[in-house]
Amino acid sequence: MKRKPAVAGQFYPSSPSQLTEQVRGFINEGAAREAAVGVVSPHAGLMYSGAVAGAVFSRIKFPHTFIIIGPNHTGLGSPVSIMSSGEWQMPNGELTINETLAKSITGRSEIIVEDTLAHAMEHSLEVQLPFILYFSSSVKIVPITMMTDSLDVCKMVGESLANVILEAKYPVTIIASSDMSHYVSDSAARAKDKKAIEKIIAMDPEGLYTTVRKEGISMCGVIPVTTMLFAAKQLGAKEASLVKYSTSGDVSGDYDYVVGYAGMIIKK
Repeated sequence: MKRKPAVAGQFYPSSPSQLTEQVRGFINEGAAREAAVGVVSPHAGLMYSGAVAGAVFSRIKFPHTFIIIGPNHTGLGSPVSIMSSGEWQMPNGELTINETLAKSITGRSEIIVEDTLAHAMEHSLEVQLPFILYFSSSVKIVPITMMTDSLDVCKMVGESLANVILEAKYPVTIIASSDMSHYVSDSAARAKDKKAIEKIIAMDPEGLYTTVRKEGISMCGVIPVTTMLFAAKQLGAKEASLVKYSTSGDVSGDYDYVVGYAGMIIKK
């Protein structure tokens, strides 16, 4: 099955040349690269969040496969949905799903269900792909969406992913797709998001989950990030760092009503 772009012409240009040129503007070609167990990358329209996503992808060594976990905004499909075969088409190229790894994941966990419907219109994974394709069309992907609200599910899914990655004979990096605070003032977003970022830097998935709820932080991808942190810890990750933070106000000039974006790298 070929999954076609759902938000081309909305979140990013539908023209291959224009998309490549836009992404190029967000890339730091001279950045030192490091191996990443996981990353946090935003998923808004590229004009707003592209600088943060570009900073992250500029800083990491590309693995054999990216497992991309994003929140399910559409409400379609299963609570934890994987697409385990086929290709994802984008204006600037095409990426193939690592079928072997995906089937290992579904075989390891009954919670993770094969479900293409959940991926049909979801943008949170799709907007990562222009950055991946800018650097490589040969890297494989495994797409997963989540719309659960359970910390236990995050832990079980994260541990299942870690176990499969440990058995793989090649490098795998987990991308957790998330924006941060939504539709608050710039100062409120920065204050709230700082609390969530501190928990990610502390490699504390339970603390992140609890803090986001206690503080009322409208971080749409807290479940994917929490899941990634559980997996990363089991994979031996010891360090998380903030690469770049911004808000939509930095682009729009409207600081009264913003969305926050954080780009982070988790490594051993």
